[in-house]
Amino acid sequence: MSIKENNLFIHNTLSRKKERFEPLNPPFVGMYVCGPTVYGEPHLGHARPGVVFDLLFRYLKYLGYKVRYVRNITDVGHLENDADEGEDKIAKKARLEQLEPMEVAQYYTNMYHWAMDALNVCPPSIEPHASGHIIEQMEVVKKILDAGYAYISDGSVYFDVEKYATHFHYGVLSGRKVDELLSATRDLDGQSEKRNPADFALWKKASPTHIMKWKSPWSEGFPGWHLECTAMSNKYLGKTFDIHGGGLDLLFPHHEAEICQNRIANDTDSVKYWIHNNMITIDGQKMGKSLGNFITLNEFFTGTHSSLNQAFTPMTIRFFILQAHYRSTLDFSNDALLAAQKGMQKLFAAYNLIAKLKPSDNSQTSVNQLFINSLSAMDDDFNSPIVIAQLFEAARIINQANDGNLSLSKENINDLKNLFDIFLFDILGMKQNVENQANNNIENDLMQIIISLRQTAKSNKDYATADNIRDMLAQLGIVLKDTKDGVEWNQK
Repeated sequence: MSIKENNLFIHNTLSRKKERFEPLNPPFVGMYVCGPTVYGEPHLGHARPGVVFDLLFRYLKYLGYKVRYVRNITDVGHLENDADEGEDKIAKKARLEQLEPMEVAQYYTNMYHWAMDALNVCPPSIEPHASGHIIEQMEVVKKILDAGYAYISDGSVYFDVEKYATHFHYGVLSGRKVDELLSATRDLDGQSEKRNPADFALWKKASPTHIMKWKSPWSEGFPGWHLECTAMSNKYLGKTFDIHGGGLDLLFPHHEAEICQNRIANDTDSVKYWIHNNMITIDGQKMGKSLGNFITLNEFFTGTHSSLNQAFTPMTIRFFILQAHYRSTLDFSNDALLAAQKGMQKLFAAYNLIAKLKPSDNSQTSVNQLFINSLSAMDDDFNSPIVIAQLFEAARIINQANDGNLSLSKENINDLKNLFDIFLFDILGMKQNVENQANNNIENDLMQIIISLRQTAKSNKDYATADNIRDMLAQLGIVLKDTKDGVEWNQK
């Protein structure tokens, strides 16, 4: 597809409406997505943005764009409390486990990469670490101080939200009202350093016992959490770029703070399209490490968590995520995962039947509309559930043709394979792994043995046994079909 034919519309959190996607410098697209804070094992809450923005990355490339996808690793500066209080999350983990902070960061970064690989998430073009860009972050602080929108307080540097709000729209992304934030009162350690509770840290002075700290013009300390994304997106994508993504939980204060920093440091609004995926919930409550109700991806893959009835493959988790639109809430349950697993297997089974279909010269069936519908769904704010619905319709056609109830031309069959290859595998990023293919081979061999036993029973006129085998297979959802070339089987 030519980029000139692009009809992609994206829901922009900034405007709160769908907008036609028009990149700043086509065919190039710059996309920055907030990555993990690497202090614990990756869980389902990490999987959703990983899969969602992988979907965007894949589709933009399918459209012909040259995408530079930057996804950061937060390995310093993310405190326990968004109000700039508490310990650095990684330093705290290092202290508790008696490890070097970078040892903690490296271990959980490796775990995150392992989980993303298992989910078939493409690696980003660039994956910068916050700790590797301290100088760039200091430069942003200097620019904001020079512009008069930050102040130094006992070695720490804070962004002056009240002054910013007198000249710019604070809360433009989140809808928060600055007057309400400024009037809020809190009784927190260190709060007296700030002129207003809404002010956020650009640089924090480190205590003598703080492990991760660097020398700066203001103090020996460390950057504020919000600062890294401004510094690294500017370095690798420029002062203005197309897409900034992340989870909805980052919208405030993290992304709101980024807008403020970019506006002052660069004298421009850096991001054209803000995109946020919604949350995964469990029993209606957000799933997350801070709430203690998260399930790690390794626990999903092995089935070792107490709330799981069984293990679920990485592709089941990916399919589960893609079955919901990225802006909708996704509620976890064993039943939902089982349904996703069944649906995924149905699509894989249908795809594997395509090669067995016999073309007909008198087919009047058309399947091209399924491709058009799938393309329209992706153009409509990456609507993966509609794409999956088109694939299920394609699976129905394939099964009908395999059962002899529908004729398909050679062109029809090629179109069906093309539909699956492009949308199920290339864009949705699903894959049949080697282990599953090996299991499928064993399953097929076992079925051939059962079919042979049934045929032997029929040859011996033992129709009761033959019928019993057929009926027991039917109870398992396996249908036998007698053809001129022998007996075929299919799992419904």
